[in-house]
Amino acid sequence: MTKFTDLKLGPKVQKAIDEAGYTEPTPIQAQAIPAALDGRDVLGIAQTGTGKTASFTLPMITQLARGRAKARMPRSLVLAPTRELAAQVAENFDTYAKHVKLTKALLIGGVSFKEQDALIDKGVDVLIATPGRLLDHFERGKLLLTDVKIMVVDEADRMLDMGFIPDIERIFSLVPFTRQTLFFSATMAPEIERITNTFLSSPHRVEVARQATASETIEQGVLMFKPSRKDRLASEKRRALRDLIDAEGKRLTNAIIFCNRKVDVDVVAKSLKKDGYDAAPIHGDLEQSQRTRTLDGFRAGDLRFLVASDVAARGLDVPSVSHVFNFDVPSHAEDYVHRIGRTGRAGRDGKAIMICAPSDERNLEDVERLLEKEIPRLAGSAPAAEPEVAPSHPEPQAKPALAEPQAAPIEPAPAPATEKAEAPQPESRDADTPKDDNPKPRRRSEKRERGGSGDKPARSSAKSEPVVGMGDHLPTFIEKSFDERMAH
Repeated sequence: MTKFTDLKLGPKVQKAIDEAGYTEPTPIQAQAIPAALDGRDVLGIAQTGTGKTASFTLPMITQLARGRAKARMPRSLVLAPTRELAAQVAENFDTYAKHVKLTKALLIGGVSFKEQDALIDKGVDVLIATPGRLLDHFERGKLLLTDVKIMVVDEADRMLDMGFIPDIERIFSLVPFTRQTLFFSATMAPEIERITNTFLSSPHRVEVARQATASETIEQGVLMFKPSRKDRLASEKRRALRDLIDAEGKRLTNAIIFCNRKVDVDVVAKSLKKDGYDAAPIHGDLEQSQRTRTLDGFRAGDLRFLVASDVAARGLDVPSVSHVFNFDVPSHAEDYVHRIGRTGRAGRDGKAIMICAPSDERNLEDVERLLEKEIPRLAGSAPAAEPEVAPSHPEPQAKPALAEPQAAPIEPAPAPATEKAEAPQPESRDADTPKDDNPKPRRRSEKRERGGSGDKPARSSAKSEPVVGMGDHLPTFIEKSFDERMAH
């Protein structure tokens, strides 16, 4: 079996690996590191949680150990789709490069430009950035990319999902053509094939798992949820989530709960906290400082439940996550693989539970088609309705009345049964001339009683001429006849 000592990494890098307690590389590391050390372009495809970050940080540090950075001209560039993933890459860099004199800068949103500019001005060996913030610095004239020798695109498929294709293509045009390029991704979409064919030169392809597969160490299950009433779906779904959490008991040490929408992240986190669960939200609309504190608390074990949007689905390495709950079935099937990949990492056991409402069943079919297997259904698929639901006005009673509007008479009748038997009701109303003339005045008086707008009090029948224009409120000059006005 391959050891880290067989990969010919630098002695100072190997020392850091030994101190971290790692002895054997993962399959993606064992195949990608030698090719990267040889200076080849690498296209690495592996399911999340297999160690892709070390696959490019370790050879990058070894190669950069020789040389020195120039001001505003980084020697290597790592692109990550989210702030959290970029920060995690920076942490890995600090771990593996602690015995090597290399400098780094982290360019992400939510942090002062001034602080980042100061780091860039000193010269950095490794620049770790999100695409948007990187281009912001470049357009402000604070950054040059003409000295980049190694470029890494981490979680490339997520970059594509988030609409970073134009930014990625522009950044590629700013770095030297002779650079070494490393692409790492959990899935391989056709768009990535096009990007790699354009910007990678004869890459060494490493694929250690079938595309979009989930780890075999993760136990999966789905709750087919049906609300008692459509307008109670949200509250009953949150109750179903709490029931699932309680059912896991002591087996659940901590968990990430994924929602499709940011607004649901906030609502679910607030609901759990209200019911005594230690939960906090994390999504892209929160301040970076708050996101950092929340993640640090979750990693440290101070926070038990992390309620997240897909900003946390990719690349976050929290080894001890015991459970993942999908409060919503993801809209994109591949996101399911990344979400549940937050548990069962590094060979550990994990459990992933998903709640599927009737409107999500098509998305569930897409997930199972991608996995090429059916996710086991959990018992008790329909949560019990609240006891007070039955006595309230039942909707099924109201539907027949809407379906048969012709059976409802305009005026209340003393005997509904006889009216139903009388078929020629329309003829009797048409023949009743006095009743036919009265309905409109009666409705106007009813509007006045309800405080409705519009109708003025009925004019006195003493006036013979018809009401014209503004009636009694007409100015005198308007009331004069046309001939009288012309005479003046």
